[in-house]
Amino acid sequence: MQAKVINFNDKFNQFSQHWSPRVIAQLNDYQFKLVKVAGEFVWHKHLDTDKVFIVIEGTLHIAFRDKDITLQAGEMVVVPKGVEHKPMANDECKIMIIEPQGVVNTGEVESDLTGLNDQWI
Repeated sequence: MQAKVINFNDKFNQFSQHWSPRVIAQLNDYQFKLVKVAGEFVWHKHLDTDKVFIVIEGTLHIAFRDKDITLQAGEMVVVPKGVEHKPMANDECKIMIIEPQGVVNTGEVESDLTGLNDQWI
């Protein structure tokens, strides 16, 4: 395998769907995924893994059952496994998530927003 440079802007320009993660790299069993988000997602949790949200562009709000947080470009948060959360963005926001391969974006919840796994760009 060859080392290669990955340009986030080039990758974001290759898709337009919201809440539909696209894999751009893999490190061992962890995938780096880019996602465009807008509007509200669903309440969900991941029972077996923590999840990191890194904001590349825009503003991301994440509701938890006991508080809400807001992330700006250049900020990140790690959501511990088993913690219920609901991401949302008033305007389009571009984020990166890092999670083990095979993690379903809606956790244990079935939804119209449940994305396909291993969608590489």
